[in-house]
Amino acid sequence: MTSTLTIVWIALPFFVGFLIYLLPKLDRWLALGMAVASGAYAMSLFVDRSSLTLELLDHFGVTLMIDALSGYFILTNALVTASVILYCWYSGKSPFFYAQTIILHGSVNATFVCSDFISLYVALEVISIAAFLLIAYSRSDRSIWVGLRYLFVSNVAMLFYLVGAVLVYQSHHSFNFAGVRGAPPEAIALMIDALSGYFILTNALVTASVILYCWYSGKSPFFYAQTIILHGSVNATFVCSDFISLYVALEVISIAAFLLIAYSRSDRSIWVGLRYLFVSNVAMLFYLVGAVLVYQSHHSFNFAGVRGAPPEAIALIGLGLLVKGGIFVSGLWLPLTHSESETPVSALLSGSVVKAGVYPLVRCALTVEELDPVVRFFGVGTALLGVFYAVFEKDTKRMLAFHTVSQMGFILAAPGVGGFYALTHGLVKSALFLVAGVLPSRNFKELHQKPIDTAVWVALVMASFSISGFPLLSGFGAKVLTTKNLMPWQTIAMNVAALGTAISFAKFIFLPHQPYEKPEPSNKRGFWAAVVLLIGGLVVANVAYYEAYTLANIIKPLGIIGAGWIVYFLLFRRSVLKLPSVLAQRTLEQFEHLIGVMSLMLILLFWMVVT
Repeated sequence: MTSTLTIVWIALPFFVGFLIYLLPKLDRWLALGMAVASGAYAMSLFVDRSSLTLELLDHFGVTLMIDALSGYFILTNALVTASVILYCWYSGKSPFFYAQTIILHGSVNATFVCSDFISLYVALEVISIAAFLLIAYSRSDRSIWVGLRYLFVSNVAMLFYLVGAVLVYQSHHSFNFAGVRGAPPEAIALMIDALSGYFILTNALVTASVILYCWYSGKSPFFYAQTIILHGSVNATFVCSDFISLYVALEVISIAAFLLIAYSRSDRSIWVGLRYLFVSNVAMLFYLVGAVLVYQSHHSFNFAGVRGAPPEAIALIGLGLLVKGGIFVSGLWLPLTHSESETPVSALLSGSVVKAGVYPLVRCALTVEELDPVVRFFGVGTALLGVFYAVFEKDTKRMLAFHTVSQMGFILAAPGVGGFYALTHGLVKSALFLVAGVLPSRNFKELHQKPIDTAVWVALVMASFSISGFPLLSGFGAKVLTTKNLMPWQTIAMNVAALGTAISFAKFIFLPHQPYEKPEPSNKRGFWAAVVLLIGGLVVANVAYYEAYTLANIIKPLGIIGAGWIVYFLLFRRSVLKLPSVLAQRTLEQFEHLIGVMSLMLILLFWMVVT
């Protein structure tokens, strides 16, 4: 038994799984051959009674250990896999089934030779994904639901496991199983201050409005349970002051958000949810590697540890948070996810959930002054990118989603006052999504031909005024406060973004409307309760920065809004300008491009940190 043979045996199932896709006619033979090869390897362990230990990353204690004990488990897996393949030989199963069976076989084998917590974690996560795909193979509603239930339970369990593994490393600087001897019971750092208060209040008001909106909708207890779990995990991100507890909170957010996105169980919602979950998990893998590198450098997971941390650590953590917060091109997953979710879920995602990725960036910028210019740069870029897409968008919910991207840029452009802007945005964007959900159409062209209820239009106009920066609503104070805290190099770009905001929301403000005489359905009562709470919050929050009401401060936003309306009527209402064809086809929003953009963003972040 040699180390080379062992490494080949571990990697072979994954290569065979890929090969099955290339040679689908040989799927059964390749799968059976792999099971036989594993059985032969197990028998060799019984013949050669010596054990083999491989240290792959000795600095981290990533170790494999193969002996007779492993052999029993490997042989069991080989025989069970072979029997399943033989059972299905004439069943007409697709190559996908056999490929996933062998990938599952290989990842189960990997757990039998792991002797450290981190490689075991990777193997167990691959098992979860492959098992889910096999459970849901029939694609029936029941099988998909059972598979998702299994995946959810598995992921929650692995979150606890991973935190424990990292704490073992913190204690012994090794992930080896032997490190559990003397490992600490816990290590969590929390920080609660006024900045946290703004974000927590935002989350509370948005969640309350969504619950009121759904009061008469007949939503199941599952919906409300997941909403409160999501609410709690979002709150947790707003008090975290270390990268590990933040990681746990962000992962719970991903799972709870996925279950709400896929709540309707339609094919479309499940696909959008899985797309969100996959992108989120990839981002958090980058983040986690960065967090470990920060600890390796400073022996601490505290946010302050990024000061003096290796550039690659800052870049990896930054990438994870940019994706979670929907920032710059890393946030192009957001429009489809937010626009295709049910209305109350869209309000939750845009109103509070997306801020779970933004808050740590604001906190890091305030904690480590060297990061402040980097965060401000991405704030400006995000504000311009989101508004560029939004002014051309013809779909109401997609326009609102692109403006979520843009408004996250406003929060990051002036981190010191980002809390107040986050509160204002959460209230106004949740109100806009809830109102958009009761409009007769999502298409602006159709809405110009179908007058909407005047009462709904008034709510829509008030929210649109606030996000545009109109006086008497908190959006005015938030924009003035942000503008006063910009660096000189940011001013022109952020004024352009504000102009784009006015252009975009002119589409809502100038919609035709008329009074409706039909009696309102009972579920409309929940809608009005939610909208009154949110718009009332915009009015009340307006007094928080009453110093903004000077003549100069009032004239400037009114001028920008007026200019935006003029541009809207001259260029956009008649569709004189259109989005370039490459962008109109949503190329950058396609799944494969989202992953590719992450790599480019990682390079950009690394370059910015180094320079």
